[in-house]
Amino acid sequence: MNPHEIDLHKELKKYFGFSQFKGLQEQVVKSIITGNNTFVIMPTGGGKSLCYQLPALVLDGTAIVVSPLIALMKNQVDAIRSLSSEYGIAHVLNSSLNKTEIANVKKDITSGITKLLYVAPESLTKEEYIEFLNSVPISFVAIDEAHCISEWGHDFRPEYRNLRNIVRLLGDVPMIGLTATATPKVQEDILKNLDMPDANTFKASFNRPNLYYEVRTKTKNIESDIIRFIKQHKGKSGVIYCLSRKKVEEIAQVLQVNGISAVPYHAGLDAKTRAKHQDMFLMEDVEVVVATIAFGMGIDKPDVRFVIHHDIPKSLESYYQETGRAGRDGGEGHCLAYYSYKDIEKLEKFLSGKPVAEQEIGFALLQEVVAYAETSMSRRKFLLHYFGEEFDGENGEGADMDDNVRNPKKKIEAQDQVVTLLKVVRDTKQLFKSKEVVFALVGKVNAIIKAQKIDTQPYFGSGASFDEKYWMALIRQVLVDGLLTKDIETYGVLKMADKGEAFIKSPTSFMMSEDHEYNEEEDEAIVTAAKSTGTADEALMSMLRDLRKKEAKKLGVPPFVIFQDPSLEDMALKYPISIDELSNVHGVGEGKAKKYGKPFIDLIIRYVEDNDIIRPDDLVVKSTGANSGLKLYIIQNVDRKLALDDISKAKGLSMDDLLKEMEQIVYSGTKLNISYWIDDILDEDQQEEIHDYFMDSESDNIKDALKEFDGDYDIEELRLMRIKFISEVAN
Repeated sequence: MNPHEIDLHKELKKYFGFSQFKGLQEQVVKSIITGNNTFVIMPTGGGKSLCYQLPALVLDGTAIVVSPLIALMKNQVDAIRSLSSEYGIAHVLNSSLNKTEIANVKKDITSGITKLLYVAPESLTKEEYIEFLNSVPISFVAIDEAHCISEWGHDFRPEYRNLRNIVRLLGDVPMIGLTATATPKVQEDILKNLDMPDANTFKASFNRPNLYYEVRTKTKNIESDIIRFIKQHKGKSGVIYCLSRKKVEEIAQVLQVNGISAVPYHAGLDAKTRAKHQDMFLMEDVEVVVATIAFGMGIDKPDVRFVIHHDIPKSLESYYQETGRAGRDGGEGHCLAYYSYKDIEKLEKFLSGKPVAEQEIGFALLQEVVAYAETSMSRRKFLLHYFGEEFDGENGEGADMDDNVRNPKKKIEAQDQVVTLLKVVRDTKQLFKSKEVVFALVGKVNAIIKAQKIDTQPYFGSGASFDEKYWMALIRQVLVDGLLTKDIETYGVLKMADKGEAFIKSPTSFMMSEDHEYNEEEDEAIVTAAKSTGTADEALMSMLRDLRKKEAKKLGVPPFVIFQDPSLEDMALKYPISIDELSNVHGVGEGKAKKYGKPFIDLIIRYVEDNDIIRPDDLVVKSTGANSGLKLYIIQNVDRKLALDDISKAKGLSMDDLLKEMEQIVYSGTKLNISYWIDDILDEDQQEEIHDYFMDSESDNIKDALKEFDGDYDIEELRLMRIKFISEVAN
């Protein structure tokens, strides 16, 4: 059939039932049908696969589609088979087939029935396949997920690097590269590697105006925060991404215990379970899937309403792809990420075992993630800039769908600082990445600065009145504004843009928004004592404090022995009205609830009735008891008077971690008799001195105790004594 005579709209209706093409689809299809090399950059959910499926169905011969994932191929093949009466219209050729199946596939291709053949890149390296494919008419080769070619892509696959040479063996057939994520750097890599500089390139907008982007500080209380979020979105489907399988299992359990229907999904589960969980999610038997990134490849559930990142991903590409699974139907999609710099450090540590070239790339990609999380400018504008796309932050579609835009940070005039920054980039000959430019500004020395003698230059330290964080934030905003650009070839090196040169000559106002500060509160002693993310009821809080004082007086113990502050705060947040509910409050176990709880419960019941308070029953986060095995082990072995360092070694804990566990045990009301251990360290008088200190003290804070004893005892001794004190006096 002459390509120019094909009525595309008719074919589109016939095969796919659509009367209209979406976005760039029509132009792409025309380019492919007329035999041009074509490069398609289209976000997930934009209808990428139709771009090569339709041409394959209407052209003579068989189209070869290279795809990295067997599950994905299967999905696509099933979808195409459903469009046609011919079962053989689409086939898969990969390691999962046996001899008979392979013979069948070949037969269908030879007889002209098969229009689309999905192959894994490894299969294409087999000589017998190449030989066979050379003997049949091939319409074109499509390389799906083409970012796998690039080391800068988020899913690099070495076997993709050799595709160009293999396709050459098939003669002169047109090539189509398709990807759903491509920064300018990755695009350049793909075109270079596939050796098709002449390709018609089509790039759809990466803006998903219906997605709302939000980043929250990751605190110890993340689980209750997630539960609260899901309960606010009751009945809606969502995905929670975690980095490790262990975390996936933990979070899925916590959700289940708290009455949310959730299933885990990761590569460690067997294929049957994975398929079952995936189907349950698709069929809406469960609301939430907790998953590693193994999940979601080729999942086409249009109404995912939220995507939560429990751990921040390794690159903005991954983040974009994963958040892109929300709101495919154009309806609302809430993308919530929890960020703490600790997670970034974990990922960096993980990278340090890799080859140097890979490390450099990994670090650069991570820096972009940090920049995204910490920035206080429009997140949408930031993301789109990363993908090489301009976005009008005032009137662009979806401009207000963003936590930073809705709660703007205050802006400060930075005109003079921008000039200082641009001059330093210019005067250091545009050779450096952000880090060295910032060091030159604040007057800090490292090996590169020394080697290039930058510390002897007049501009060295010219920005010392601001700190490194400030300059980093400014660089990000100046980049997005287009005064500086990042060099593609030498990734990360800052270069002057014409717009920047012009700015130096005649500066104008530049309003900079200050970056977010992300601090996770660390209580130095008790891990359970994490502050709740909600705000406690102040009036109730002061009543509880008074009651605690009264009870303490009655029993002749310091107030903190009864309940610690964070426990009271939690009560003023959750309003527990039974002993059972009270034992779910932070740092209050069953023992403590039974021993001291009654007057507190009575007070809260009265307070709730008097003030018509609607209790947030969803705030009582039940724990899964996953940790209780360890606690039980500690309690049993302390009873057996086992040396503490043996207990910690047996469980792979540091002494600090063991003490934290023991603190949690005694603070929630269980006795631990560690006298056998303390008697070897401290004599009777010393023990008495510390005991009396805690008895008379207003607080059980270790820092205060250290100050009081001024070096007589170390932290470990004081913490051990505090455990003994709480155990004897409180429990």
